[in-house]
Amino acid sequence: MSRKKLLVIVGILGLGLAAVSFVGGSVGAIITGREPLSVFRVASPHVELAAGKPFPGFPVTNTMIAAWVTVLVLLVLFFIATRRMKLVPSGLQNLVEFLCETASGFMEDIAGKENERRFFPVVLTIFLFVLLNAWIGLIPGFETIRVNGVPLLRSANTDINVPLMLALVAVTAVEYWGFRARKVSYLKTFLDFGEMGQGFVQLLRGRIETGLGGILRGIIAAFVGVLEILSHLVRVVSFTFRLFGNMMAGVILTGVMIFIVPLVIPSVFYGLEAFLGLVQALIFGGLTLVFGYAAVTAAEQ
Repeated sequence: MSRKKLLVIVGILGLGLAAVSFVGGSVGAIITGREPLSVFRVASPHVELAAGKPFPGFPVTNTMIAAWVTVLVLLVLFFIATRRMKLVPSGLQNLVEFLCETASGFMEDIAGKENERRFFPVVLTIFLFVLLNAWIGLIPGFETIRVNGVPLLRSANTDINVPLMLALVAVTAVEYWGFRARKVSYLKTFLDFGEMGQGFVQLLRGRIETGLGGILRGIIAAFVGVLEILSHLVRVVSFTFRLFGNMMAGVILTGVMIFIVPLVIPSVFYGLEAFLGLVQALIFGGLTLVFGYAAVTAAEQ
């Protein structure tokens, strides 16, 4: 049997199974006016924005536990990969080295070799944390294990506090890189009163036209500085809601599809959710890299 025929048969069987699960599921039962088959019975999707606390009286949320699991997995992976390093890498060491080399080359192409060393630890850490949070949340049973009626684990990216934390880390790192590159003079990006001061000096020397022109340009520069401060603050909001909104939307969409068609079709959306997690990790890490490079190059001018 050719591969093409096999794919056609698998596709037909998959669509048939999806149709059966739809008719026998909750939505199909509502349409036909009967009870859904037990094998296809799925609870209606219920989304809670606030993270749950599986242990009453203990200030730890399920998203916090999931974030700890992500950190633990990353630590274990890198520990195993670097425990017995070989000159010719293989297995997990090879995978980790490939990941690091790819990330290093990507950053070097954008920011240059010198800046790549500066940005690499923060940008790659953010990328891996966001990515693994998204992918771990797709493991079957991740949100179905309940303690005291609350899911024990929930994808950390769907808790707005986690994207906010990552946004604050990213923006703080960007400001640190810019400040470290030019020291105190980096503050001129936000508070540039030099032109205004020169205008007042010229005014005191009797050069009224030159002085007034300098003061006017200084006022414009000060206004631009205020806009620059606002733009840097808006980055926190942009980072936070981009990640939170996209990841929460993916969870809702997947839950709805499981409720409508319990089998086959939701697998497609699981794949899309995995791809979305990769895209969001690339966007978050990439924007951190771009903003950091802009801060450093602006400071060097």
